[in-house]
Amino acid sequence: MPPPAHPAEAFIRLTTVTRAYQTGRGTLTALHETDLTIAAGESVAIVGPSGSGKSTILNVIAGIDRPSGGQIIVGGVELTALSEERLTRWRGEHVGIVFQFFQLMPTLSALENVLLASEFRGGRGRGERRQRALELLERVGLAELADHLPAELSGGEQQRVALARALVNNPPLLLADEPTGNLDSTTGERIMALLAEFAVADRTLIFVTHDPVLAARAGRIIRVRDGVIASDERTEVAVDRDGPTTGLDTTNGRSPTG
Repeated sequence: MPPPAHPAEAFIRLTTVTRAYQTGRGTLTALHETDLTIAAGESVAIVGPSGSGKSTILNVIAGIDRPSGGQIIVGGVELTALSEERLTRWRGEHVGIVFQFFQLMPTLSALENVLLASEFRGGRGRGERRQRALELLERVGLAELADHLPAELSGGEQQRVALARALVNNPPLLLADEPTGNLDSTTGERIMALLAEFAVADRTLIFVTHDPVLAARAGRIIRVRDGVIASDERTEVAVDRDGPTTGLDTTNGRSPTG
């Protein structure tokens, strides 16, 4: 069994983080006192049964969900101390998110959906942002569909638009929640290859998955059960390589955007 992962320099640090929800049947604790550190440049798969708390971990790291207790620091920023406005701005500038159900704006074209994410960042002219969005759509193999609405795209094409949107601001942190969960195996492999292609140069990738084959392609696997981290291991791929690595294999016999 690979040794447990304990990064020396934490890019992400969760300290005694809890998340509880009030329901008609009382308090539901989705995440118990959780400690977790992740270094810059790691690729991490979070796995576990439905309702185990894995998506909750992803959401509190993204600042989408507020923890009920504890502290979360990402890139030196204490998320738990930020106002909602500052948290939204931080997320737009530093985090790329690929949702399971894409969450594209239905009345906007593929290009407009990608551009929308860049509006939060600022600092670039409209022309430069448009060029960046077009370049990303080309990299994911959708340049010719830039003017299409989401309803005119297949599930795999919508997911690739979502990936381009997540990367438009060149974020240091990529988060993906079941990025291949609703896709056929061929399209799922393509999406994972694209994630691997971009998860380099100290960019950190964390993804939630039910698929053990996909999880094994990460450099580290965190298993969650009943709101608790049950195990935290490096994969053999990560152990065998020197230096920071995504642990993901992009050489699967075809172009990532083919």
